[in-house]
Amino acid sequence: MSKTHKNTICLWYDGDAESAAAFYAATFPDSSVDSVHRAPGDYPSGKQGQVLTVQFTVLGIPCLGINGGPMFKHSEAFSFQVSTADQAETDRYWDAIVGNGGQESACGWCKDKWGVSWQITPAALMQAISDPDRAAAKRAFEAMMKMRKIDIAAIEAARLGGGPAAV
Repeated sequence: MSKTHKNTICLWYDGDAESAAAFYAATFPDSSVDSVHRAPGDYPSGKQGQVLTVQFTVLGIPCLGINGGPMFKHSEAFSFQVSTADQAETDRYWDAIVGNGGQESACGWCKDKWGVSWQITPAALMQAISDPDRAAAKRAFEAMMKMRKIDIAAIEAARLGGGPAAV
């Protein structure tokens, strides 16, 4: 029996909640597929016995994937923000999402093949754009605005006054 949480993120899928949950569990630490529930009867976008919901955990966050059909699509209005410790971790998550049918966006954002948005955000980026030296923070921010996947070395170079974002 799976644990009940007070708050669970519910994500709508068009029939492939189980494969999405399996991908997240294989990609991120502290992630798992917790339970799969089959429909006890026919429903508007499926038949009795098909996977209706999947309870899963992504980076310690409880989620429920519902196979609700094609009516609703994911948008950037919701995203998972994943804080990374270094470039290797940033590259690993970015490459896993984009390399598995996803797509790149701007400023550290990408979408997985199911349309869920992810912000792969190095801790160094957050430190750089909140630098008390506002000119350094601005340079780092301007560098980030030109990126897809975040390049920590380029952010640090811009922060210190060098690189392509330097004035």
